Amino acid sequence: MQRMVDRMEELNVYGDKQGGGTCIVCGESKAFGIRIISQFLCHECEREIVSTDAQDEKYRYYVERMKQIWLEAIS
Repeated sequence: MQRMVDRMEELNVYGDKQGGGTCIVCGESKAFGIRIISQFLCHECEREIVSTDAQDEKYRYYVERMKQIWLEAIS
């Protein structure tokens, strides 16, 4: 278990508040957001994702974009 936690910290899975980057969801360059592993998620998309109902059509899109983070991390 500790190895997994160490690896998650190494990959920065938990994310950290950082400025600047191109958002993995909207594709726009934004000043504020979080970095998850090596990808940037802008503050606006982060808020939209957490407030979107799982039955909403947009939810599937968000899931696919988040999946890209993990696929790129394991490749």
